[in-house]
Amino acid sequence: MDGVDRVSVSTGTTGTTETTGITGTSGGSGTGDGRRELGRFLRVRRERVAPEQVGLTGGGRRRVRGLRREELAQLAGISVDYYVRLEQGRATQPSPEVLDALARALRLDAAGHKHLVTLATARRGAAPAARVSPQLRRLLDAMERLPAFVTDHRLDVVAWNLLGAELMGGLAEPGRRDPNNARYLFLDPASRAVHPDWEDRAAEAVGQLRVSAGRYPDDRELTALLTELSARSADFRRIWDAGAVVMCTAGRKRLRHPVAGLLILDYETLHVPAAPGETGLVVHVFSAGEHSREAAALARLAPPRRARP
Repeated sequence: MDGVDRVSVSTGTTGTTETTGITGTSGGSGTGDGRRELGRFLRVRRERVAPEQVGLTGGGRRRVRGLRREELAQLAGISVDYYVRLEQGRATQPSPEVLDALARALRLDAAGHKHLVTLATARRGAAPAARVSPQLRRLLDAMERLPAFVTDHRLDVVAWNLLGAELMGGLAEPGRRDPNNARYLFLDPASRAVHPDWEDRAAEAVGQLRVSAGRYPDDRELTALLTELSARSADFRRIWDAGAVVMCTAGRKRLRHPVAGLLILDYETLHVPAAPGETGLVVHVFSAGEHSREAAALARLAPPRRARP
């Protein structure tokens, strides 16, 4: 497992009607009012929980997917009226106890629970600037035998080493691929050749962007990215509507390289905070077991070792 909150996704590419919960003014001032975003997230996740999953009987024909509002309120131990006001964006900030109860009732994992709390805090303000320091660049260069790259909260790839650039479809070559991972995945057909498990990688990207949108609702560039992807990609709209939430962790991924072929690599993510409690930058590092075919392939792809001063 790779830490992804799984969703079942259709990969059709037709359709032009925008149905996502992405909001924002025409001036791109943000991703929406925090209370409305909280209500929208509650509704989407409520619809994903089958009554049988929480010990309730389905009870004949149901007009709604998943749980009814009154069922979720009962499971969380709160009044139906209060839950309705939460989902409609009319309630004030819920207590930590209420959020914990809702997370349990909705069967949220740690990432989903944290996102729920983030939405409820209704923070405002721009995302802090996350700078690629000389020390971080030195670290990337020192890992010359391990593919590595760095993303920010919008999934812009802001730094990499040579092997990471080669593995991820030509990051170091201007014009070869979009430097934003989400735009690359959803708008560039070449991404499906690099990522055999494309749907999993797409779900990861959307889940990470959802976390960022909750944390930084006033980020104009993030809002513009979400709006563009929603308008141009039916796959993005479909996955966004499923309500996935993802935190970068560790696991195993499959990547296809035009020379080395299919590679199954372990990966770790290292977080470089921009400020205490902030998302900052994420360093993605890939590796392979000693003496494995993948280790030999990475050694062949790696640039010649440079002499150390």
